[in-house]
Amino acid sequence: MGTIISFIIILSFCPFVHADQKPEFTDYCKRIEQEIQGRKHGFLAGNLSYYVGGFHASWELFEDETLGLTHPFYHDLRGRGASLLKSEISGNQNTGKGNDFLSWEFYKDTRVLYGSVIVDGKTYKQPKPTSMRWRPDKIICEYEVAGVKLTEEKFIAANDAAASIITSSKPLILQFSGHSFYTRNSVSSSATIRHDEKNKALVISEGGTMKARPDPKGPERIGPSIYTDMSTVISASRKFSKTLLTKKDIKGIQHYTFSIPCDKKGTVVSWAMNDEEDLALQAATELIQNQQSFRKQKTAQMNRLLNDEIPHFRCPDERFVDIYYYLWSLYLMYHIEVGRGWELEGHTQTAVNNFLGLHRYDAAFQIKVGAWTHNKSKFAYGNVLTWKHLTKNKHFRESLNGTRLISDNKGIGWHSGAYGPETSEHVLGAWQIYEHTGDLNFLRDAYEDHFDTLFHKRISGFAMNEFEVAEILEKMANILGKKEDEEHWRKLVRRDPEHIRLMFDQRWESNGVPDYFAAPKNKMLMTNGFWAMRSPHFPREYAVTMVQNWALNRKKGFYGEFFPLAMSKQSMQAFATDVDHSFGYTPDTAYFSLDGIFCQNLLPEATELTLNHLLNYNYHPDWKTPIAPEAYKRDRTLFGDQYSNFNAGKILLYLEGMGGLNLSLPNQMLTVRPALPKAWDWMEICLPIQEQWTRIHYRHDKTKIHDSPIPWRVLKSH
Repeated sequence: MGTIISFIIILSFCPFVHADQKPEFTDYCKRIEQEIQGRKHGFLAGNLSYYVGGFHASWELFEDETLGLTHPFYHDLRGRGASLLKSEISGNQNTGKGNDFLSWEFYKDTRVLYGSVIVDGKTYKQPKPTSMRWRPDKIICEYEVAGVKLTEEKFIAANDAAASIITSSKPLILQFSGHSFYTRNSVSSSATIRHDEKNKALVISEGGTMKARPDPKGPERIGPSIYTDMSTVISASRKFSKTLLTKKDIKGIQHYTFSIPCDKKGTVVSWAMNDEEDLALQAATELIQNQQSFRKQKTAQMNRLLNDEIPHFRCPDERFVDIYYYLWSLYLMYHIEVGRGWELEGHTQTAVNNFLGLHRYDAAFQIKVGAWTHNKSKFAYGNVLTWKHLTKNKHFRESLNGTRLISDNKGIGWHSGAYGPETSEHVLGAWQIYEHTGDLNFLRDAYEDHFDTLFHKRISGFAMNEFEVAEILEKMANILGKKEDEEHWRKLVRRDPEHIRLMFDQRWESNGVPDYFAAPKNKMLMTNGFWAMRSPHFPREYAVTMVQNWALNRKKGFYGEFFPLAMSKQSMQAFATDVDHSFGYTPDTAYFSLDGIFCQNLLPEATELTLNHLLNYNYHPDWKTPIAPEAYKRDRTLFGDQYSNFNAGKILLYLEGMGGLNLSLPNQMLTVRPALPKAWDWMEICLPIQEQWTRIHYRHDKTKIHDSPIPWRVLKSH
């Protein structure tokens, strides 16, 4: 059981002798293209604009995609749901303006451009695609209506406008219909609509009121719609003034219908939203006029990100390569840059089929994923620094023991009011970003008025990380020349070896559960015990015993149809609510658990379980495509969001787990602890380090590193 690690250190101090190891260009947009018709909804992302094609609630088909632009929507994090109301809570826990526990899936009620086809005078209403192929840059739909073949490409351009480009094998008429913004929680609409004939555009001034619940446990109230005073513009490449019909219904909703011809030359429709009507009109019409260049630009940009911005990965099993790039594509697609209020820094987000935004808990691993990007100031720093706005503005909850907790997620001027302790993990992620950059300015930004304030009285521990967090805070204070702070962190958490060991010993086999760590009184065994293995202080003998008896155990442990169940089989018999059944397997619990096993250097077990998890959780055996579900139910049916960046931690299992990569530019050292799975003969990772690509080639007999601009060492396991 387990491995004994000995150290073979190989140093290279001549970094620029060989040619750069940058991998050859790959068209990843094409490589990870997948058929999604009838399987899941479409998803596209711009910066502040998104597109959902059709509607699948937790993977159940409610609405097929059709011609046009069904559910484009604008989301700059001015609100969490669909209404803008001010919090009525006094003090630090006031949630600001825009929090809403209702309507965060408001896009499913929108109707923007639903297309029908008229052939020889007969109308075929909203045909569903015979094929819908998803790529990170666009969605390609194919239709066959009355013997006529239509092809459609949908994408969101660099100017944040969305386009649908439609061609047909024979001339026909396309008829589009939709209405102004109004959802199931809307109370009233004050929208207006006008036709801009010169620009072949419809201009809607949105407005109305919505039901909302801005405060935790607070009452439902009515407030302005999130799109109040915004402009929606819908444009087309062909005139439609003669066919346009508009109607205002008794609720005040503005409905519209128009028809335009289509043939082999193609027809384009576009959508854009903005606070300024002129800017929305400009974006929508500019996209119509330059759709070819915008389309090529989007593909080139996504391919550039996937080729140049992230570590290159290859192995003999192409399924795992596809999973790797699929997860990265979602991480990058969710990147948002708002530049207003508490959203001054760009950051990734978590889920379109839930409330968008970065989540405090999810950031625990998404921060570390960002540390492996090339342009860290763009794709990593903000994952840490965006939270500083809450701390600096004293939007935290302080308990009697001095613990300060910030909210689960936030936006321009609101936060959720759902507090938790995971921000201590952000300290470890911030330190990793510093190790990968040596950027003292970033470290200072993360420390001053944020970490030094949030943890000044007490560190909010997460999975026994408080010893490591205190150590890192002490290091930060030392590097930043803050001697008083350095002494403060040294005294805040007792860290002598005897005390640390006692803290782990006291939790071992707690509450009468044998061979398990930190079992709760109610015996509801979740994977949390494995998460504590991520601590460098976790006793290895406990880890060996626990992995054998609970990770690999298929009768009572966490090995279900694959690893890991979110709850042990032993506990599943006693805890069986609907929620327990819905979240039978989850991506976050898998990352934290597998990472813990890797951290304990139980490499054969960790790699076997990692491949088992990735192949069963993130690859669909029938569709032959990678997937990123929010969860699986206990019966292994899919549940929740269909494009969930909650899976981002799995990227770290490739790089830090199997790849064993550890980078420190301040110490000028690249360390590699290989964990090549037994099932693979080789593996290759290329890293962008200091504007140069370093290739690491793994084989069972030797790991070779080519062209590292800094010294490197390999830790060899036996």
